[in-house]
Amino acid sequence: MAASTSMRVPPVASAHANMLDRTAIHVAKDDFSPGVREVTEADQISEKLSDKGDYHDHLRDSKRYGTKFDKADMRRMGKKQELRRDFRALSALAFTVILQGSWEVLLVASTQGLVCGGVAGLFWSYIWTYAGMTLVVLSLAEMASMAPTSGGQYHWVSEFAPPKYQKFLSYLTGWMSAMSWQAGAASGPFLVGTLIQSLVYINQQSYSATNWQGTMMVWAITFIVYLGNVYGGRAMPVFQNVMLIVHVFGFLAIIVMLWVLAPRNSASVVFTEFYDGGGWSSMSLALMVGQITAIYACICSDAAAHMSEEIKDAGRTVPKAMIGSYLLSGVISLIFLVSYLFAIVDIEGAINEVNGYPFLHVFQGAFSMDAVNVLSSIVTCLIFAGTLSYNLSSSRQMWAFARDEGLPFSKWIAKVDPSLEVPKNAVLLTAVLIIILSLINIGSDVAFNAIISLNLVCLMWTYMISVGCVLYRRVYHPHLLPKCQWSLGKYGVAINTGAFLYCTFAFFWSFWPNEVPVTAENFNWAVVMFLATAIISVVDWFVRARHVYNGPVVYSEGWKEK
Repeated sequence: MAASTSMRVPPVASAHANMLDRTAIHVAKDDFSPGVREVTEADQISEKLSDKGDYHDHLRDSKRYGTKFDKADMRRMGKKQELRRDFRALSALAFTVILQGSWEVLLVASTQGLVCGGVAGLFWSYIWTYAGMTLVVLSLAEMASMAPTSGGQYHWVSEFAPPKYQKFLSYLTGWMSAMSWQAGAASGPFLVGTLIQSLVYINQQSYSATNWQGTMMVWAITFIVYLGNVYGGRAMPVFQNVMLIVHVFGFLAIIVMLWVLAPRNSASVVFTEFYDGGGWSSMSLALMVGQITAIYACICSDAAAHMSEEIKDAGRTVPKAMIGSYLLSGVISLIFLVSYLFAIVDIEGAINEVNGYPFLHVFQGAFSMDAVNVLSSIVTCLIFAGTLSYNLSSSRQMWAFARDEGLPFSKWIAKVDPSLEVPKNAVLLTAVLIIILSLINIGSDVAFNAIISLNLVCLMWTYMISVGCVLYRRVYHPHLLPKCQWSLGKYGVAINTGAFLYCTFAFFWSFWPNEVPVTAENFNWAVVMFLATAIISVVDWFVRARHVYNGPVVYSEGWKEK
């Protein structure tokens, strides 16, 4: 199998285009029923199968290349199908739900929201965040249907940005997306490792947790994840379906236990009593800073988009998985959050929990130690499953960007193992980067957490730029938007505008520290890491990338200069 994953359609002019023109997939926006779709040669394959052997060959071909719409999408985008399309609608939905892990995030990463806002602040910030991110998810889902590729945001920017900006803007978005997903991939093993240490401590308080031990756990978890994603790839859809069941039943087990056994706040405390533990000058400012917890719980619906080339009928299935997972997670998370907030009767005790996880303070105050161990283990297993999914999506995004020569050593990163049909080198590089990042944790928790903060700020950047570009194309050149199987239709301008404004708002507040006065211990290093990433990418652009990176749009069918 060739190392390159792009079917390079020779452009009829240079990459420096003044205007783009595309041949769209001829699927009208109302084409949701098979009866109204254009009949092609692919529709008649079953009629040509003469025997059982031909039929099984066709089934294998379907797993490899997907439906006629998948083939049409890949042909239009100028990409070669190198990965197996093992994911179907349910497994794609399960994959995204498990990766987001919304109620798990609200449980284990609630500290900032509780410090800056309290129980009422965390509730209301989740409400407005969920509303704002709904617009973002709808916008991303439509773009994923227009261009169902593992590249995601950087590819969409290349398709929809003004021609004279598309090349560099796409490249910069690719870097930010890669950094975001790699940083997020490092957070999972860290959370699993520290949760294990915390469970050991609450059962054996003579245990003294050290950073180097946590780092060793990160390495072990990363190794397991690497093996699972490389050699267990074909079993991953079934694994995701099983973990979705655990996700739902774990949620039910914890909230029922909280309802039955935990002490309770009054409704007035949960919905109206705010708390400012960050020392801000006003409660409004504290709420803006504390909303980061809610934003963390609502991001990453685009994970399904980065698996597009492994999902059957991606143009239809991916947007449905993104929206379906977001709606399902939203309902579950709201029920969970309210139940959890009613149980936090001692907010200062929860915030100052020695293990750093407020939920352990709540659990120990409500349940027996056996129940604490069981419920906490369920949470840890689910976060591990999310880590496995996160690494899948991260490696696919990196692989896709390397396929378009956006990264140093792109040819090596973009190779696909011909027998496993997995981008093995991209998975390996993701694991290596996690190990490198974990080394920082040996000397400083603050430095490690600073790198992890890249996950949020860089991801919000990619959302903001890609939504802004499709809004530009929709307003100024709507006839150049590719036809797709899932469309926002007449509501597109309004939804894209709201999504862009919300992304800008969230991006701004993602850089703020959690408390004042600001010190080296509480400073939000996201601004430093974001600028460092931007500088590195710009240097790489002038040294290497501007000579080889054209943006994926130049390989699209029908691209030309006018």
